[in-house]
Amino acid sequence: MSHFVIPNHTVVGTNVLSEAAPLLKKMGNKAFIVTGRHVAVSDMMKQLTALLDENGIDCVIFDGITGEPTDTMIENGVEMLKSSGCDFIIGIGGGSPLDSAKAIAAMAVNEGSIADYNGKEITGEILPLAAIPTTAGTGSEATKFTVITDSEKGIKMLLKGDVLVPKLAIVDSSFTVGTPKSVTSATGLDALTHAVEAYTSRKAFSMTDTLAVSAVKRIMKYLPIAYKEPDNSLAREQMSIAALEAGICINNSSVTIVHGMSRPIGALFHIPHGMSNAMLLKECLSFAVSGAYEKFANLGRETGVANDSDSDETAAEKFIDSLQNICDVCEIPTLEQYGIDRDEYYSKISKMATDAVASGSPANTVKEVTVDDCIEIYKKLYV
Repeated sequence: MSHFVIPNHTVVGTNVLSEAAPLLKKMGNKAFIVTGRHVAVSDMMKQLTALLDENGIDCVIFDGITGEPTDTMIENGVEMLKSSGCDFIIGIGGGSPLDSAKAIAAMAVNEGSIADYNGKEITGEILPLAAIPTTAGTGSEATKFTVITDSEKGIKMLLKGDVLVPKLAIVDSSFTVGTPKSVTSATGLDALTHAVEAYTSRKAFSMTDTLAVSAVKRIMKYLPIAYKEPDNSLAREQMSIAALEAGICINNSSVTIVHGMSRPIGALFHIPHGMSNAMLLKECLSFAVSGAYEKFANLGRETGVANDSDSDETAAEKFIDSLQNICDVCEIPTLEQYGIDRDEYYSKISKMATDAVASGSPANTVKEVTVDDCIEIYKKLYV
């Protein structure tokens, strides 16, 4: 059986925040807003709080999410939420605040520490949750996953559960216009990774296939434009749609080897998630391609980098080469260029490979992935 899970309501377009007011009013009387310090003082936040005020909704702002969210940040958010009297939650920002909003909503009603739920299915009722992305990439506004760093163990925990899917997703592409190039590339390539992995996953099915192909085509066309022209509203709108499509895909057919191997690098070396995905993209998919030549070939033909006369193997390889090309356009650095010390990196490879396989994501790859396979791929990133 294929189970398709999406937000109850999704509002998509340019300058659509105000149109979501009736839906926000139904969620509660006092909102607990989870965000980062930059967004907390932005025009986007002013628009949101003004809209809430106009509709008689009180709010409390928690802006304690800095960079990749940690268990400590979540604990601080839960403590503030419990004393706030808020009856629903709004996450606004990039993937980190949206993931944090989910984790805070879950831990506000569950016992124990967040580490107790790593890899487990979270169930039960949580406070109603609205998600407003300000970047086009993570797709967190549509997913049942949240990734939080365990600061003691140095691993990125994957928490999941249908209850974590936001009740309301407000995808207003105007919030992404002018996003810095580094954020545009990291989040855009995160969305591309979502779409490609979801399409080639063991769990893929017809509905995710349709959305995944659509997302890949949009991203390959519009990400270079959004990267080079930060104020291009059409490119931003198309990237917001693609990120939503890709988020829906991973919500239902999951991710594979790239995400499994990306999380340990991010946890240990503090590389932004989308960037670490991009660093791994070609090597991981070059490994995985032989298990799914037909699907990778179809992506090559759909994006126009391969043609009908190419064999599946040739078309698949052309598509993987095109992934490296878009990473180059978006100026993704190597590990060495990013400033990672080679000896330190190599000393962590065994742990990263073990953590990657333990996360479960590599098991969704059509081709079997072992710890030794991950070790070899990690080595190829820094020769």
